[in-house]
Order: sequence, then structure tokens, then C-alpha cells
Amino acid sequence: MHAITIPEAGGPEALVWAEVPDPVPGEGEVLVEVVASAVNRADVLQRQGFYNPPPGTSPLPGLECAGRITALGPGVSGWSVGDEVCALLVGGGYAQRVAVPAGQLLPVPKGVDLATAAALPEVACTVWSNVFMIAHLRPGETLLVHGGASGIGTMAIQLAKAVGAKVAVTAGSPEKLARCAELGADVLIDYRTQDFVEELHKATGGAGADVILDIMGAKYLDRNIQALAVNGRLVVIGLQGGVKGELNLGALLAKRAAVMATTLRARPLQEKAAIVAAVREHVWPLVEGGTVRPVVDRTLPMREAAEAHRVLESGAHVGKVLLLAP
Repeated sequence: MHAITIPEAGGPEALVWAEVPDPVPGEGEVLVEVVASAVNRADVLQRQGFYNPPPGTSPLPGLECAGRITALGPGVSGWSVGDEVCALLVGGGYAQRVAVPAGQLLPVPKGVDLATAAALPEVACTVWSNVFMIAHLRPGETLLVHGGASGIGTMAIQLAKAVGAKVAVTAGSPEKLARCAELGADVLIDYRTQDFVEELHKATGGAGADVILDIMGAKYLDRNIQALAVNGRLVVIGLQGGVKGELNLGALLAKRAAVMATTLRARPLQEKAAIVAAVREHVWPLVEGGTVRPVVDRTLPMREAAEAHRVLESGAHVGKVLLLAP
């Protein structure tokens, strides 16, 4: 088969379409013929040499895909050859075929075409596991989403609104904020021209955010604590603003607040399977009912993965960028 490989770390041009060995499904795995994959920030970091896949897993980029099951490994039940699925991956999505643990498979939601379903697994699992399973966002609370126009952000807005929360977002342009508003965001903050702490306090009568979903890390750490409400929960899922920051423990104590940081890729299979099962139970009905929808900015041929990475790095997109397998 063919796949996007990374012979050496570097810029987008480091992505090379090449022939590689076909994957073989092991115990508890299925083989999926890939129709589409999606580009994530983690793929960019891997290409740059900063985020290697866990030992013993596929060296190919791609953390999600959609396609059809073509073979079942030993011990797999509940799935059949020919089933149309989308999947959460540890890697290997930028390829014509990929082996997937059965616990990380999801049926394609009714009303979503097969290729578009590739835009769902990573964002749905990331948002549900962090905002709801870890931070326990509740109806009536306020969620602040940094990067509201990203794939993660567009999903977080919709899911939070679906459960009855108020949503504030940051984004870098009026156009992106307008798209966030279309998805249901209540408070729109342009991080280039406005202070998100000040704007959030204005919008909440000084209370702040009950939950903050953060992709920036160190750069926003102090201001995120300022923006938290009493009993607030800050969940850090990205480090675009650095890895080391100073934390005012006094402010954290005064607010009885919590700071949590998580990744999805390196979690054990059992944890991923539990997250996927929760997404199927809680998120899929919302997708099938039209309350939540995948947001796709554009699709490109998988051979043009380098261009897809350039789009992601430019920040010119809203939602997801998809790669279509040949």
C-alpha cells in the first residue's frame, strides 16, 4: 500500500507519499481500508520531530480515519467485514489501510457521509473526555474555549451548548468569531485585540469560567487562573504557548480551583475504549439528530498532505482539514 511517511523531521515538504508494508490486524484489531483521514496539530508536531508515536505503534501520522473494514483479527466480535466505520488511532491514518483496535471503532453516524466522518473521532473523544469526563461541565456553567475556530473548538462549542452551558471563545479574527457564533458561542473574544480575562469577567458579572479548555499551556497559565470561577477547572490539552509557566498557588487555593493536563494518544487501550464508548453513547445521538455536526474547512488528496499541513499551520482554516485516500 501507499502512505504518507516522514523520512526526516522538517517542514511540510518532509511528508513523502511512499510504498510501505501493509498492516496486519493483530489480536483484537480490524483492518480498515481508509477513505479519509484528518489533519491534527499532533501530526504537525510529529512531522517536526517533537511528538513521536508511542513505542511499538505505527510511525505513520494520522490520529483518525474513516473507511470500511476489510479483515478481522483474532478475537474480534461485534464488527463485520464491509462495515463502514470511523476510528480513533494512535497513528497510521495517512495511509490506504490501517489496523485499529476494535475498541476504538465507531459506526459512521446516520446522516454523515463516510469521508466526512473522518472529522469526528479525535475531536469528539478529546472534547468529551476532557470537558465532560474530567472537568464535569454541567448545565448552566460557563465554558471558555481557547481556539474556538479549531477542530477541537468547533466541537466543544456545540457539545457544551447541547448540554445547556454558556460558551465563551477566543479566536484571532472577526471572521472566525462569526463562525463560532454560528455554532452557538455566546461570548466572542478576539485575542489579538482584547484581553480574554477582562472580557470574560464582563460577560459573567465577574464570576469567570467554570471550565477552561486550553491549547496554549504556559503562555496562558496565569491569565487562565485569573479567568477561572470559584471551583473552576482548567484543562490543558495543548502547549502551543510553551511548556513551563509560573503558577500562583495562592490564587488557585483562593478559588478552590483545579488544573489538569491530559493527552489522548498515549492512553492505554482500555482507557481509549472507554472514551470511545462514552462518545458513542452521548455524542453520536447528538450528531445523528443534527444538534452537533462535523465542521470541515476543506478536503485535499492524501498525496497533498504537505499542503494540508501548510493550511493548518497558517491558521487559515475553521474546523477540520480532511485528506482523501486514493
